[in-house]
Amino acid sequence: QVQLVESGGGLVQPGGSLRLSCAASGRIFSIGAMGWYRQAPGKERELVADITSGGRTNYADDVKGRFTISRDNTKRTVSLQMNSLKPEDTAVYYCNADLVRYLGGTVNYWGQGTQVTVSA
Repeated sequence: QVQLVESGGGLVQPGGSLRLSCAASGRIFSIGAMGWYRQAPGKERELVADITSGGRTNYADDVKGRFTISRDNTKRTVSLQMNSLKPEDTAVYYCNADLVRYLGGTVNYWGQGTQVTVSA
């Protein structure tokens, strides 16, 4: 069964740091773009950052300079290092990836989400 599993969420004080990780498992031939999205209560899900298979990154304006996305193609993981966290970063964070199957075709997958709460 192909799936994305996230870890690393939690409660942190403003100005603190958290690192989210996401691992892809199952019969996967290769992985295309990977990314992190977030959804705060009452708001739509939004892109936080993404990274291509070649390592090119893209960030939402409000996280530039604070968050860093990285990936390990050998381990099939993507991580999000979040520094200088603000209360407005509070949301459920979702991992997303384009997974290429052995039988062909690319399918977009979502992780189950991990809660990040920034509060004093």
